[in-house]
Amino acid sequence: MNQLLSPEPEAESPGEPALPGALPDALRTELIAFRRDLHMHPELGNQEFRTTAAIKARLERAGLRPRALEMGTGLVCDIGGPVGAGDALGLRADIDALPIPDTKTVPYRSTVADRAHACGHDVHTAVVLGAGLVLAELAAKGLLPRPVRLIFQPAEEVLPGGAPDAIDSGVLEGVGRIIGVHCDPRVDVGRIGLRQGPITSACDRLEVALTGAGGHTARPHLTTDLVAAAAHLATEVPVLLSRRVDARSGISLTWGRIASGHACNVIPQRAELSGTLRCLDLPGWRAAPDLVHAAIDEIAALHRAKSEINYVRGVPPVVNEPGATELLHDAMVARRGPYAVENTEQSLGGEDFSWYLEHVPGAMARLGVRTPGERSLRDLHQGDFDADETAITVGVELFTAAALLDAGRW
Repeated sequence: MNQLLSPEPEAESPGEPALPGALPDALRTELIAFRRDLHMHPELGNQEFRTTAAIKARLERAGLRPRALEMGTGLVCDIGGPVGAGDALGLRADIDALPIPDTKTVPYRSTVADRAHACGHDVHTAVVLGAGLVLAELAAKGLLPRPVRLIFQPAEEVLPGGAPDAIDSGVLEGVGRIIGVHCDPRVDVGRIGLRQGPITSACDRLEVALTGAGGHTARPHLTTDLVAAAAHLATEVPVLLSRRVDARSGISLTWGRIASGHACNVIPQRAELSGTLRCLDLPGWRAAPDLVHAAIDEIAALHRAKSEINYVRGVPPVVNEPGATELLHDAMVARRGPYAVENTEQSLGGEDFSWYLEHVPGAMARLGVRTPGERSLRDLHQGDFDADETAITVGVELFTAAALLDAGRW
């Protein structure tokens, strides 16, 4: 697959059988209600007890046997028989919310103060749940020759994400390939964005404390001027990093907080900085901690300050494997036609789906959630974020088609 966008509509092959797995109207309505219920009751990472119970109850009602993860929240569920030696397709959803207020005026607005599904994880959850229910019906009819594993993962928003714990609990045992989606408010509903190779970036958190002898602002030569040291560190460390790593790695250190001092005529004894470091590729991400430590120590030493560095490793980039990317492409074309797939750029956002790809091949698609013609951008991680719920149908049919095409039956 050299080009994700087909130049013109492709004609169906004569006599080609229709791909099963369309979403029934009754289930579509139920999934929208399920998503809204989750939206009204958001739970933070590793606290998703109600969410986990709701998913488990619905899967059990369909005669399935979901298994809770060792962490206490999240679960997995196998469909189409026991998972063998790497033959299952994994469908992953993240289930946690964000610690921000929901500012929308809708009937399903969050009922929990300062908690909101502002990243679309409720949509992801409804998509994987719906795909599982449809695939279970197909499996009962003998139309699913290869097993599928549903993975409902907690704590995606908590660095380094809940994926490593889920992997440690065995969610990838027997899984040969994994796919996922992420809501994208820049893509119209009914379409997905795809990209081979890196589609997200690495994201780490950095906290720095500078200490030294304070004193009177009338005698700065007798002190460690930590305000000046912090200012130089904030501006010069990003520049040093840009000169010590390949520019194609795209390392970006951005500070979100600087704090020091309490009075205009007192040089403080402590200054603090915190921010995020993002990187486009794996080599740059792997080199970043040592480079950051060295650059901070150099700037601090010039100002006779001591530095304490807390470098919190986050997530590597999501690097879409070509075969899995092609599977998502072909599945979307089978459902919605060639113009339902668009090329997408690499994002500087982080996603812990990347940890799964350290173990098995896979790919993530951007799921369009913007109502066509809508002018305002209801962006991710904002209190007014919302999704066109038609995206749930699109996601379910994408995943069911991918499961069938991956099995090689159609």
